Amino acid sequence: MVTVYYEKDAKLDILKKKKIAIIGYGSQGHAHANNLRDSGMDVTVGVRQGGSWEKAKKAGFQVKTPADAAKGADLVMMLLPDETMAGTYREEIAPNLKKGAYLAFAHGFNIHFGQIVPGAEINVFMAAPKGPGHLVRSEYEKGSGVPCLIAVQQDPSGDTKKVALAYAAGIGGGRAGIIETSFREETETDLFGEQVVLCGGLTSLIQAGFETLVEAGYTPEMAYFECLHEVKLIVDLIYEGGISNMRYSISNTAQYGDLTRGPRIVDGRTKDEMKKILNEIQTGEFAREWLLECSVGKPVFNALTRRGEEHSIEEVGKRLRSMMPWMKKKKLVDRSKA
Repeated sequence: MVTVYYEKDAKLDILKKKKIAIIGYGSQGHAHANNLRDSGMDVTVGVRQGGSWEKAKKAGFQVKTPADAAKGADLVMMLLPDETMAGTYREEIAPNLKKGAYLAFAHGFNIHFGQIVPGAEINVFMAAPKGPGHLVRSEYEKGSGVPCLIAVQQDPSGDTKKVALAYAAGIGGGRAGIIETSFREETETDLFGEQVVLCGGLTSLIQAGFETLVEAGYTPEMAYFECLHEVKLIVDLIYEGGISNMRYSISNTAQYGDLTRGPRIVDGRTKDEMKKILNEIQTGEFAREWLLECSVGKPVFNALTRRGEEHSIEEVGKRLRSMMPWMKKKKLVDRSKA
């Protein structure tokens, strides 16, 4: 059994004495910076000049380049995209990290796959919220939080776990639960979950179901509601009390269809492919493929993204959501802020 830590187990005072530099101001960056500031921390945002610079400045932060933000910082949290993080670290962060500083990550990709190799005098930890940054911020504002994982990679100062716990609590994780893991376990399970269930598996299932109904002559609007819109309603029930909670809430007809037809969609062949994907992650094959893709300008990434944006389910969804004004209230994603 894992140990779950909460706010009572973290000493926020250990962070209030430190200068914190948040490198990056995207989805996670804006959430960490704002939540830490609201928790009473001294936060500076480090970004290159551009859109994020103005967003962070508008939010009231002291904004510097990554290099200047790292100078004199006691704790540097790296919240840049995986594919650009190593370059920024080598060029701007590493030369300016003081001995005994704490270098933090919200995902273990660059440490686990050896893209960033900090010196032995640097404390290295991870504080990884198990949710998108916009949710990390919105839950904090509600007085709640998103569960966090912490891990310690290097601990020359002897107190890195305490700092990691304080950081996770400072962004709201202590309200929901903080679990200790390793960089390897977080990285490999996170990539696997994203690829086969949460993002890749779910979006492919939604699109395939939508296409099947439309190709059979049903209206795109009905297909959208059945295969995409209602996903949130089902997931909310699962989130609240597990799969059995969802099955208790739906009709007997729906539950019988779930129990008898679901395994025909996700069967042994699907699991075999999941095992292949997990092996690609564990061996570093996926990491090499992704970093190579980034080194040549992301042609496959850009083409597939564009194809997804042009899918008919996006056009139908945009039109239907415009007819639901209540969905615009308290949106999780506000691109003008992060």
